[in-house]
Amino acid sequence: MKTFLFSILAVVALWSCNNGNASELPKPGDVTSIEWIDSVKNVGVVNEGQIVDISFRFKNTGDKPLVIQDVKASCGCTVAERPEAPIAPGKEGEIKASFNSQGRPGMNNKTLTVYANTGSDEHKLNFSVEVKPKPTEAPKQ
Repeated sequence: MKTFLFSILAVVALWSCNNGNASELPKPGDVTSIEWIDSVKNVGVVNEGQIVDISFRFKNTGDKPLVIQDVKASCGCTVAERPEAPIAPGKEGEIKASFNSQGRPGMNNKTLTVYANTGSDEHKLNFSVEVKPKPTEAPKQ
């Protein structure tokens, strides 16, 4: 009975994952092109401890759906977010990231590496931010 129940649950889970519009999904080997509207950003000066949100815009300049497969940040202080749905030809999308400046005083240069169905292995996005350190507290007497 447990095996039967598990089989039913597995089928339902697979069906729900594949129940989208299949015509929007690229087929294996479909390659498109991407144009970065902005791929380099200077955030400026922020106070240590501040969370900074950054976005990089792009356009699908090809004739196939653009799939952002993965986005990797250069360190743990940055969390990147990719669009879940394919980007249709001619449409725009964005890669979002959040930088946590806690414990990062001084100049910070960070990189996001984007993997997509563009025929290029990877795309690099860069941002810089200067983190003003927290003032040190005078010792209590």
